[in-house]
This record gives sequence, C-alpha cells and structure tokens, in this order.
Amino acid sequence: MAAVPPPVPPPPPRMPHAPPKPSWNPHESERRAGWFRPTIRIRLTLLYGGMFLIAGFVLLTIIYLLAAQALNRGSDLPYDITDGAQVRITSDVCPEISGLVSGDVFTTWVEKCQGTQRDIALDQLLRSSLLALLGLAVAAFAFGYVMAGRVLSPLGRITRIARQVAGSDLHRRIELDGPDDELKELADTFDEMLDRLDRAFTAQQRFVANASHELRTPLAINRTLLEVQLSDPDATPELTQLGNTLLATNERSEQLVEGLLLLARSENELVDRKPVDLAEVAAQAVEQVRAEAQGRGVELRGSRPPVQVMGNGVLLERIALNLVQNAVRYNIPEGGWVRVETEMRPGQAVLVVENTGPVVPAYEVDNMFEPFRRLRTQRTRSDKGVGLGLSIVRSVARAHGGYVTAEPREEGGLVMRVSVPV
Repeated sequence: MAAVPPPVPPPPPRMPHAPPKPSWNPHESERRAGWFRPTIRIRLTLLYGGMFLIAGFVLLTIIYLLAAQALNRGSDLPYDITDGAQVRITSDVCPEISGLVSGDVFTTWVEKCQGTQRDIALDQLLRSSLLALLGLAVAAFAFGYVMAGRVLSPLGRITRIARQVAGSDLHRRIELDGPDDELKELADTFDEMLDRLDRAFTAQQRFVANASHELRTPLAINRTLLEVQLSDPDATPELTQLGNTLLATNERSEQLVEGLLLLARSENELVDRKPVDLAEVAAQAVEQVRAEAQGRGVELRGSRPPVQVMGNGVLLERIALNLVQNAVRYNIPEGGWVRVETEMRPGQAVLVVENTGPVVPAYEVDNMFEPFRRLRTQRTRSDKGVGLGLSIVRSVARAHGGYVTAEPREEGGLVMRVSVPV
C-alpha cells in the first residue's frame, strides 16, 4: 500500500488486515499469575514446606520413641515392700486403693499407675508436638514462599525484559547484579544474545535504508527522462504507449523504495517525541483520501475528539493514511463507507478505522502484516500498492510503544484499531 494512489483498478480483492490482538500485551511489564497457576515459586514453596513436614514427622517420631523407651526403662520400682502398709491415694489418674494392703498388691498397683501416667504423658507429648509442628509448618510454608520469591526474583526480571524485547525493544538489557551464580550466568548469556540480535537487526535496517536511498537517484533520473520523452510532440503513438508503461513501472518502483525506507526507519524505537493530536492526524489522512473515496463512491464518516499522544506526527499520519487508504480501496463497489474515529482509553489513545467490504475469513488474518503479503495468493502484483502499508502500520505502532489489531466484521470488512500509549 503506497502513499501515492495508483490508477483506479478493476473491482478490488479483499482488504488485508492485521492479526488478532494477542491474549497478553507484549508491552506490559509483568504478566499476572493466579494463585492456582503452577508457577515455579508455588512448586518451590510446596517442596520446602513438604520437606520440612517430612523432617518434622521423622523428628517427632524419634523423640516419641526415645521418650517411650526412657519411661519404660524407668518403670522398675527402686524399692520393695515386705510388710503391710496404710495407703491413701492422692492421684485422680490411678485406680482406687485404700486401707491396709500387702506389699505385692501395692507393687502391682504402683506398676499400673505408672503405666497409666506414662501413657498420658506420651499422649500429651504427641499432641503438643503435633500442634507445634503444625504451627511451624505454616510458618515454614510462608517463609518458603518469601524465600522462593527472593531466589526467583532475577528470573522475574529476565522474564520482564524478554517480554519487552518481544515488543521489538532490542535495546533493553538485563544487566543482573549479584553473585556470580547460575542465574547471573543465564542473564549474561541472554544479554550477549540480545547484543548480537540488536547488531544484526541494526545492520539489516541500515542496509535497507542505504539501498533504498541509493535507488532513489536512478529512479528519479528515469522518471525525468521518461517525462521529457513523453512531452515530445513528435513521438509516435507506440513510443508514447511504451513511455507511459515504463513511467507507471517506475512510479511503482519509487513507491516500493519509499515504503522500504519508511519501514526501515519505523522499526527503531522513537527517541524524540512531541505532543501530537491523533484526531488532527486522522483528519488530515481523511482529507487526503477524500477525492479518491468520492471517485469510488465510498462515504467517509466518524467523529474524532481531540486525543493527545507523545510521538512523531509524520509517522502517525502515515499510520492513519495507510489504514484509511486501505479501507477505501478494499471496499464494496456500491454503497460502501469508512468510519474513522479516535477515542481515549485508560493509558492509551485509540485510532479506529472501520469499513464495509467483502467478508474476511478468520483464518486469513494471521499473515497480513508481513511485507508484500495480501489475501490468498496475491502478493505485490496489484494496482493498489506495493504491499507494505500494513507492515509500516505495525512497525510505526511498535516504534511508539503501541500495537495494532484487526477484527473481521460479520457483514464484511474490517475494524482496525491502533493503540498508542499516552
């Protein structure tokens, strides 16, 4: 899709569109995780707590057995009663005995009383130990959760940086501090990989930009020579027809070069940002396409309240222009319309371009943002542009820290939304 509209073509094919919005925004710094999500932090907490419980049960069993063995060894009476004795029981635990009893009866009673007291002491020890173990287990799980979070905090930082890199911000680095352990080695390896990727993408963009720039001069010379030849009144009809064909081909090549140059430039993150009214940008794009829309019988509609964003006005205008041009050119032959609106949402400004058109299957949504790609088998051989319009839209949106989505309409056509942070 080029900025310079080519001649009016036959009935247009379906409009290219963007892939659906992902389930999570790659520009978010952190993805929320629910309590029931089996994160490694939860698993480490369960591992720490489980190991503490197992060790506590083993320790409790050993203490219980040692205490029982010590009480059993101390159950032998250190005395012997040979004559009868007068007995008065003061314990509520042992069985009743009173009056004058023989030594054998009293010895038997003492042994039973000691056994009962030993069982009661062991039961109390077991209950108290279990309660203490339960309380310590709760504390161990909480402490394990906190410690697991501290241990895994470098991984969280690596994950956040990876998500930002996924949003085409190859300039970010982890630069993890701390001891020279496995996590720091992983972060350093990731930084080295990002350095290589950044250099590779920068070299690629520089090559495209330089190649596009070098191609401008010969294409401009060719256009000038062709226009001079076509202005010759003595030129034969065959020569004039050939000149017009070559001029159209040259114009298409110039559009392709301009698109490649803009695409290479928009892949970089913006550094110099200024306040831009997204509604004014959309209005300028609508005015530039109004004549073409009238020629195709397409109605332009929509309200555009002022929406301020920080960015590059020229690049944002290219977003709006490409989307509106696509919406006009890929429309129905009669009674079509294009709705261009701006709206403010929490933390972002949204440009909405909706149009009528043929029904777009959902399975054809995925690859439309790739350069030189159109629906089905169509690629660059189209009189509607050179196949870079939506690629430029995506690149410019990413350079502004935003994203673009597309939704097929049930009646036909698309709803394109470009979200830019405010």
